[in-house]
Amino acid sequence: MPDARINNEKQYQALLEIGYSKEKAARIANSPDAGEKGGNAKPYNEWTKDELYQEARRVGIQGRSYMSKKNLIQSLRNN
Repeated sequence: MPDARINNEKQYQALLEIGYSKEKAARIANSPDAGEKGGNAKPYNEWTKDELYQEARRVGIQGRSYMSKKNLIQSLRNN
């Protein structure tokens, strides 16, 4: 039965099937651009520290204000 809190149920189920946690799958499926093909964003290494910080803030990474650019990149990739 579909969950009303999930914006993109098809993407959510696909993420669960490949091993994502329910929390991470829901966060991805509920993102504003869920289900859209990507590939146009520049790699995190090319982002400024402020851009990385804002993205970490958007996805709710704790302790981001104490992180270096390298730590922000690592946290965003592993979140």
